[in-house]
Amino acid sequence: MKLEEFDYILPPELIAQTPIEPRDHSRLLVLDKQSDSVIHHRYFTEIVNYLEPGDVLITNNTRVIPARLLGEKEGTGAKIEVVLLTRKDKNTWEALVKPGKKIGMGTRIIFGDGLLAAEAIDTTPAGGRILSFSYEGIFEEILDKLGMMPLPPYITTQLEDKERYQTVYAKIEGSAAAPTAGLHFTPNLIQQIKDKGVHWEEVLLHVGLGTFRPVKAEDIREHQMHAEFFKVSQETAQIVNRAKESGGKIIAVGTTSVRALESAVDGEQLAAKEGWTDIYIYPGYRFKIIDGMITNFHLPKSTLMMLISALAGRDKVMKAYQEAADKKYRFYSFGDAMLII
Repeated sequence: MKLEEFDYILPPELIAQTPIEPRDHSRLLVLDKQSDSVIHHRYFTEIVNYLEPGDVLITNNTRVIPARLLGEKEGTGAKIEVVLLTRKDKNTWEALVKPGKKIGMGTRIIFGDGLLAAEAIDTTPAGGRILSFSYEGIFEEILDKLGMMPLPPYITTQLEDKERYQTVYAKIEGSAAAPTAGLHFTPNLIQQIKDKGVHWEEVLLHVGLGTFRPVKAEDIREHQMHAEFFKVSQETAQIVNRAKESGGKIIAVGTTSVRALESAVDGEQLAAKEGWTDIYIYPGYRFKIIDGMITNFHLPKSTLMMLISALAGRDKVMKAYQEAADKKYRFYSFGDAMLII
């Protein structure tokens, strides 16, 4: 299967630069994965109409850290950008560094006039760096003061409220990017969903390089995913398994929730599990847990496009994307949503 099969052309003006207000007023494209032609155009507030009592909605409760740091190379003053990806231990992180060619082993980067410093102690297979940080005080407090939200490079408008790059149910800090399909939910909409008798459950997957690392292999089967930490609780596993046995649908909110769930399979059931997953889902994959998903509109040639194509079929997805572009939907992180059901 070739990478070019997941490519499409998007007019730049359709890339959403700011989140819509209120959150749940984004548009919603509903794609029937059992039909070749059924596409409905709705608003996200109508999502409750597609859920039934006994269904389970699974969300990712990770919280984005202000992982983008701007510093200077010690000795030269060269500007260096660091994006923290994965915490290895208390003071050591895997990170993306730009420009990486300036940061050899032993190089030190200074942030905030010396409030924080990092030394490159190793490289990663993906071309990143392992950084050892030194500071006085509490790292999280320093990061909150110096760090910025790691918005994708296609968003060029400054975000006025950092909380708008968090879901309203974000709890556990550790992500380098938001699980953006969840940005559309409001407390009121969540309550409506629960009042209908739908189970609201949460899993954890800290979004890192595995989610947004570009695919370079022409044959997509040769791409290697980067591992990300996930956790599925015993309670969530039991609720999902009971729902499946009773005929309820399991709807995942976002590709990260899908990957967490499909990584915690024991036979044909969901199990309590935590650890690191590099699961790679592309067409031909047989889903064991989920029946549908809520997702945003993704970058061309991305593993996210491949995942949703595995669920709905590549041709249907490409047709839906073309219709969304024709109808001026907003794309990417702050854009509109799609329900595949």
